[in-house]
Amino acid sequence: MLCRLGGRWLRPLPALQLGVRVPPLAPTSTGGIKHSALPAWAVASVSAVGSGGPGSWYEALATSAPVQGAEEVLLGVHTATGLPWWACIGLTTVALRGAVTLPLAAYQHYILAKVENLQPEIKNIARHLNQEIAIRANQLKWSKRAARLTYLKNMRRLVSELYVRDNCHPFKATVLVWIQFPMWIFMSIALRNFSTGATHSEAGFSVQEQLANDGILWFRDLTALDSTWILPISVGVTNLLIVEIFALQKTGMSRFQTYITYFVRAVSVLMIPVAATVPSSIVLYWLCSSFMGLSQNLLLRSPRFRRLCRIPLTKSDSDTPYKDLFAAFYAKFISRT
Repeated sequence: MLCRLGGRWLRPLPALQLGVRVPPLAPTSTGGIKHSALPAWAVASVSAVGSGGPGSWYEALATSAPVQGAEEVLLGVHTATGLPWWACIGLTTVALRGAVTLPLAAYQHYILAKVENLQPEIKNIARHLNQEIAIRANQLKWSKRAARLTYLKNMRRLVSELYVRDNCHPFKATVLVWIQFPMWIFMSIALRNFSTGATHSEAGFSVQEQLANDGILWFRDLTALDSTWILPISVGVTNLLIVEIFALQKTGMSRFQTYITYFVRAVSVLMIPVAATVPSSIVLYWLCSSFMGLSQNLLLRSPRFRRLCRIPLTKSDSDTPYKDLFAAFYAKFISRT
């Protein structure tokens, strides 16, 4: 809990930093509010964190400025709206995904569309360069290896010049990943801190106490695990849907793209048992985030929305993307059965 001194909230040093062992917390009752016991995984992870111990890196991350910023965002939404915590987690997720990741996803599609439109020019350059290299190799008696290296060197230079000319280097399309994944990590750790009582208090009550009573439906206690596995399975299924939509819109994937698709499928399935071992508040955030990702993926297939974002037209664009998606899904998963 925080101490108030001189108009400021001061956080006491964690007991772990003082070398004091933290025993597991037992359920208690204060002022009619039921305190739920920490899950076994939380007690084990906390007791493993010590000065210079194997968990010290996680302790440093859990108290880092980005995680504290995520905590302040969640607390700010809760204070400003007065909504229960389950609604605050959903609202914060929708706001962050809409304000941060949706514009970045649109920019990613913008870059990829420009790169796709460059492919005919790149193929034309490759054909002419190959002919020139063959003639020069025959004149200067180059070996096949020398001719190949010369071709690759010049091809990389010419393609790079095209990317600079159209300001569409493919690396720019990865900006979404570098922003979205850290944000996902920081928000998850912030909710873990709240759920285990590691930080913050509001209006005399710890956020952990509020989370224990601000759930909905079958997950009334957001600090507890979802024993029904409904939330974890929903997270896995939603992530699999995102993967399959990506796979259906890609025709003639390379071997590398196929391996990546199988890998992401495996990660989506693995998320189910992982989600079953963390507090429901975190799993709820994961589910909201995945659902927003699925929604954004479908939205960015809309021709009208793509025109609104000024994403260039490409040869692979369709006027009926959702009908095509359903037809591909039916052909792959239903008609075969």
